[in-house]
Amino acid sequence: MNRSATESFLDPRRWRILAVLAVAQFMVVLDATIVNVALPSIRADLGFDATNLQWVVNAYTLLFGGFLLLGGRLGDLLGRRRVFLTGIGLFAVASLAGGLATSQDLLVGARAVQGFGAALMSPAALALVVTTFPAGRERATAMGIWASLAGLGGTVGVVAGGVLVDAVGWEWVFFVNVPVAIAVVPFVLRLVRESREEVVGRRTYDVAGALTATLGLMTLVYAVIGTDQHGWGSTRTLGLLAASVALLATFVAIESRSYAPLVPLRLFANRGVSTGNVAQLLNGAAFIGMFFLLALAMQSVLGMSAIQTGIAFVPMGVTAIAGATLAPIVVARYGTRVTYATGALLGTVALGFLSQMDASVSYAAHVLPAIMVYGFAIPFIGVPNTIAAIRGVPAERAGTASGLVNASFQVGGAIGVAAVTALATSHATALLAGGSSQAEALAGGYARGFAATAIVAGLGLVLALVASPSLRVDAEESIEAEADMVAVAA
Repeated sequence: MNRSATESFLDPRRWRILAVLAVAQFMVVLDATIVNVALPSIRADLGFDATNLQWVVNAYTLLFGGFLLLGGRLGDLLGRRRVFLTGIGLFAVASLAGGLATSQDLLVGARAVQGFGAALMSPAALALVVTTFPAGRERATAMGIWASLAGLGGTVGVVAGGVLVDAVGWEWVFFVNVPVAIAVVPFVLRLVRESREEVVGRRTYDVAGALTATLGLMTLVYAVIGTDQHGWGSTRTLGLLAASVALLATFVAIESRSYAPLVPLRLFANRGVSTGNVAQLLNGAAFIGMFFLLALAMQSVLGMSAIQTGIAFVPMGVTAIAGATLAPIVVARYGTRVTYATGALLGTVALGFLSQMDASVSYAAHVLPAIMVYGFAIPFIGVPNTIAAIRGVPAERAGTASGLVNASFQVGGAIGVAAVTALATSHATALLAGGSSQAEALAGGYARGFAATAIVAGLGLVLALVASPSLRVDAEESIEAEADMVAVAA
């Protein structure tokens, strides 16, 4: 078919559709970073301790990662526009509830609903973009714009969070989502056509698989969180770990017998799928764990205000954009293994530098160089592993493979936040008991947490050198993989 004939089938509103869906995704990405800057204020107002504060992040992350694949399946079968609108509605209502929360339980509950809403909205939005644009250069361009805007949302989020917290209060990091959602909905109704997969035979959603996986992961995180108070060998910790193993084993059993599983276990026979998912699990643990600790450290150790903290994160966003520009080029020229190993090495060095934090640390001399290097490294880890995890997978399973690698990132982040918080809290408590000052104990605790993230990044380097496949793809496929990674993982 010639070009003019092909163009006659294209939706003339496709670029407006992209703009509307990108605004919604921008909101989700913004929310992922904007809340971190507000954590110290939330802790002071609602009385969170260092252990429980992480649930403000993890309630969102676990529900997002745990239900991401189910959200994609629901969109495919029930209609992507319908599921997208349901997700954005839940996200907006939960954001309003979060801003109005007067207790820890209400805020954590609102964050959980936000995460579930995002798990419905993000894969549906990405699928609508993919089905709106034809394969080839035009879709690659659309996906590149999508990835760029999503990446920008992360940078804007930390600055906007600081401005809102200092100017009108932490509640507004949640309230800001409401008018955006209200503005997006009528445009979606007017511009976006419904789309779904045509299914032959019975429809199955595998809700049981999603529930057992999410509950198993939440139990695991809860067990890790309590180790700073109860220890790894306590009856409580061992009991929770056993319950987590039982739930996750049930999930595997469900998936192995399901007519249409959320996670087809045979996918992991593909080396790229298995190593790509492990890599993104490690990447999420290191990155989200670092971000959580550093947002607290900048305000409690360096004495920055919320807006100063937000601005301080901007250089990391700038170098991440630079890394995102170069990573597809490096993949196309040198392959996925070299790209991943380069990113893992840079990430390990940067996080190792942060682990040298003490009470006298300065932003310019210590934090700034580390976050600039780490920001550049992140796309060099994410892009090649997203490619590895979806390359060679049958076309009908490509969406599942993509959703799986992004879910791995979110799950890794939840486990990472739990682990580094437990390590930081227990070490700070020990330093205080040993006679250290409050400032010295806090800095020492954060340094221990950053050391843990450096070790996790180092494990990624080992994985890259020992097991990661070396694949080469063209620049367009690299850009699409990058957009896939940013759009859902963020």
